[in-house]
Amino acid sequence: MGTKSREVIWGSQIRGAKMSAEKARQRATEAVREADRAEAHAWSVRMEGYGGPAQPSPTIEQCLNGGLGWLEVECNRCKSRASLPLNAIRRPRDTPIWKLEAALKCRSCRKGRYAPPVHMIKLTARQEMSLWNAALRPARSKFNFLRP
Repeated sequence: MGTKSREVIWGSQIRGAKMSAEKARQRATEAVREADRAEAHAWSVRMEGYGGPAQPSPTIEQCLNGGLGWLEVECNRCKSRASLPLNAIRRPRDTPIWKLEAALKCRSCRKGRYAPPVHMIKLTARQEMSLWNAALRPARSKFNFLRP
């Protein structure tokens, strides 16, 4: 006569705990994604409706995780608009969106060394404006900050 093995005694409890932990992890991931989308959407509505303030803003990573991967900007001088993919921006993913505004310049109405700044309009899930051929020719893009 022998005793029951540990697998027989504890195996079902261990498997149940692993399944429970996996399901909880999946729910937590979905909750983070939903929270990121809500925060990015709230910032986008505030920027589109009131024109600001840009601070506090979500990070690039939060926007991408929430599904809002395009930033719509407008030139202050010529009023041309463009949608820019956030995954192509050469900045760390933990950079807040408001910090991008200082680096965005319109190249179509550049005069010598001066290029007028642009302001951010909203975040979108898909491209709504043109890319100014940035995907085809990164060196000639209208807004010079995309990855090559």
